[in-house]
Amino acid sequence: MNRKLLAPLTATILLLSLHYTSAGQDGWISLFDGETLEGWSVHSGFATFRVEDGCIVGQAIKESPNTFLCTDREFSDFILEFEVLLEDDELNSGVQFRSHIAPQELVFWFRNETGQYQANTIPADRVYGYQVEISAGGGSGGVYDEARRAMMPWWPEEGSKESKVFRNKEWNSYRVECSGDSIRTIVNGMVVSDFRDALSDRGIIGLQVHDVGNNPTPYQVRWRNIRLLPLD
Repeated sequence: MNRKLLAPLTATILLLSLHYTSAGQDGWISLFDGETLEGWSVHSGFATFRVEDGCIVGQAIKESPNTFLCTDREFSDFILEFEVLLEDDELNSGVQFRSHIAPQELVFWFRNETGQYQANTIPADRVYGYQVEISAGGGSGGVYDEARRAMMPWWPEEGSKESKVFRNKEWNSYRVECSGDSIRTIVNGMVVSDFRDALSDRGIIGLQVHDVGNNPTPYQVRWRNIRLLPLD
């Protein structure tokens, strides 16, 4: 190799390795540097995301579809951890994992509850795939198949202790474990979902601000300490 090219090539490799801030000796990768949205991009809607006090703040916008702040990088087998705060009882949110961004209009066909085939069409740039639920109204830690099967097959039973584990207007800790077809979610130390599904084995991570329709209230959701441990 030409020695004149060695120094800039080494610098480029170093910059790429720091793109998601440093991975510690224990292997954890910080997906959010606490100061910028470097390594993330917005898709599907026009709700806003900003950095404030070391947090990512997502704010709902009237008439925006579901909006997602997505990692530029995909992940396969991993443990994902983050903390989240809902500032209002009315806002619903979630975090995508092993998810995808539609490159063009897509049509999904699945059997519905009666066994009949049903089509679901989504536009280009729509985020779809597994989502772990964040909701003051119950169901937090359940897994929903966003914009694809549009089903909630892995959901805490209403009235169960798992369905009540989320603390509204407080910081909540989440952990999502994906290994092969095994998926498990843990909220505030309690296992909420534990199942097997092989529809997607890799994809992006995405922070959701939910559609609020014509409601002009600037609902906000905050995330911090977002980190991931690759297992593959």
